[in-house]
Amino acid sequence: MKLFSISFAFFTVMGSAQTPPATPPKLPPETVIATVDGKKLTVGEAEKYLKGLPPQMQQGAMRDRKQFIQQYALMQRLSEMAEKAKLDEKSPYKESLAFNRMNILTQAQINEIYDSLPVHLEDEQKYYDENKSRYEQVKLKVIYIPFSSNPASPPADGKKRFSEDEAKARAGQLVKEIKVGADFVKLVKENSEDAASKAKDGDFGSFASTDKLPESIRSVVFGLKTGEVSEPVRQPNGFYIFRAESVSQKPLSEVNSPIITKRKNAHLKEFLDATTKSLNITIENEQYFSAPAAPGPAAPVPGN
Repeated sequence: MKLFSISFAFFTVMGSAQTPPATPPKLPPETVIATVDGKKLTVGEAEKYLKGLPPQMQQGAMRDRKQFIQQYALMQRLSEMAEKAKLDEKSPYKESLAFNRMNILTQAQINEIYDSLPVHLEDEQKYYDENKSRYEQVKLKVIYIPFSSNPASPPADGKKRFSEDEAKARAGQLVKEIKVGADFVKLVKENSEDAASKAKDGDFGSFASTDKLPESIRSVVFGLKTGEVSEPVRQPNGFYIFRAESVSQKPLSEVNSPIITKRKNAHLKEFLDATTKSLNITIENEQYFSAPAAPGPAAPVPGN
């Protein structure tokens, strides 16, 4: 078992490299690419073998295909030796083989069930309608008023630095002006200190409800209606004033793929839960399942 793990370590290490594997040339499946102990190995056979490896190992094998063939030949030779020695009938190898076979077949059955689970358009639409908040998106403009922990120090750019209280008061005043009709873009140009958005008349971009945002910002911007302006939102270095330019939901056509995945996962869980409940298990000896006794002191080593 130790050597078996070492033989796979090559592919794991190779898979961790930064450069992606080169794409092999397109060859007919029957093309012979190597002879291993007198047996022809074709493109189709190699590809089938590769498909059985985890993705990272597949990438590692494709980065050095000649080394992959060497590893394949080594494993084939050693496994044949093990079979001749009937190690597959010896513990713990026998039990490990049985477990791995069961594990692979279990996953294969789960994959088959998952792939065959139907998700109808009506099911997609129902899930979408019941979870529209998950697909909400908002396009924002912003005014950013920074503050400094040391506003009295001479600024390098010659601009006045606000203390936190001054920045909060300034942001609050701007909100009042906006609510009585002041032009938001004009105030952006005159007051905002976020250079990137200021250069675009305050445009801050569009955000989906699934995007990673500070919760203090998320709770505010996704509570706005189109055209509404937020109260100042404090962040570690300044206050933000947001205006929602548009609020909408992503259409079903843009989110149906993750919805299908969610619905299939939900159906699969229902199937596995039902199958688990249908298992006929009777505990015959409770003592075996009780908590083990605390280990006693180690036995003295003879001669010490």
